[in-house]
Amino acid sequence: MTSTTAAVVESGGAEFSLSPVDLDEPRHDEVRVRLVAAGLCHTDLGVASGALPFPLPGVLGHEGAGVVEAVGAGVSRVEPGDHVLLSFTSCGTCGNCRDGHPAYCDTWLPQNLIGGARTDGSSPVTRDGKDLGGHFFGQSSFAQHAIVDERSVVKVDSAAPLDLLAPLGCGVQTGVGAVWNVLQPRPGHTLLITGAGAVGLSAVMAAAMTPATTIIVVDRVAERLRLATELGATHTIDASTQDAAETITDITSGAGIDGAVETTGNTAVLRTAVDALAPRGTAVIVGAPAFGTEVALDVNAMIPGRNVIGLTLGDSETQTLIPALVAMVQSGRLPLDKLITHYPFEDINVAVADMVGGSTIKPVLRFQ
Repeated sequence: MTSTTAAVVESGGAEFSLSPVDLDEPRHDEVRVRLVAAGLCHTDLGVASGALPFPLPGVLGHEGAGVVEAVGAGVSRVEPGDHVLLSFTSCGTCGNCRDGHPAYCDTWLPQNLIGGARTDGSSPVTRDGKDLGGHFFGQSSFAQHAIVDERSVVKVDSAAPLDLLAPLGCGVQTGVGAVWNVLQPRPGHTLLITGAGAVGLSAVMAAAMTPATTIIVVDRVAERLRLATELGATHTIDASTQDAAETITDITSGAGIDGAVETTGNTAVLRTAVDALAPRGTAVIVGAPAFGTEVALDVNAMIPGRNVIGLTLGDSETQTLIPALVAMVQSGRLPLDKLITHYPFEDINVAVADMVGGSTIKPVLRFQ
């Protein structure tokens, strides 16, 4: 058993509090990782608020980066001393996993988002002998050390800057995957990205590396729209002063958009994106509102081949996509540093407040 310090959410709506916890030794298919950095994501905040049935008290965190300290007997991907990024977990044996789509694993929801435990019901994290909600995305990385599923681990070059790369595990691969894996823009295509947060701006950077010639970004924060332009947007719309639907029509001369990435979780924004689609266009739903939220669509408007598709984690195969993204960050082609603000792990609640307030796009916690 390993003793460490974790940021624990005691109950829904409570702040994170640093607390001593104990970790199991790695099981057959698990790895113990010493965390160097962890990104903070809106999904963490949604669970911490009590909006999802994750067992609390619990340890969240799902964009970890660190160094392997110990491995289970069956682990073959990594060994002690390896530098790794942490992402979601999956079973590896269901049809979607075998087909290269682990984000749609049969076990995805309980094993990543709401279960808080391994498949046998145990948690790798305890406090005073009692299980805490853990195994979040196979990692629970808001802690100085974590027990991680082997399938959550991606080995990276030891020279790679872990405190810059941590967000690749969720937010960045989600935005990038929406463009590269789903929309797959063809020469001359027009793309719309609603919301200039970490996921939306990752989609902008990805779109800028495609043959799309028009990249439209909608947000309400002028500073984020300026950054979107710096990262590759050809047009921006300030929704606080402009009518988005009318402006999209003007930009496209009424032809509509070929693809949209909706990251805000706002149903009115989603409806605007769908209504703006050209025939055979596709809107990708990334932003997640409260469970049970519905949106009305004009059925007849969908008949000319318009598509609406939901997306989890960019529909990414992590062992393929994440190393490619690492290489692009290292070469300067994916300027991820422009999104990130670093905080000491101890200041996690400051990072949360800055993220909620909008002054920080992507907080990344650094561990001593």
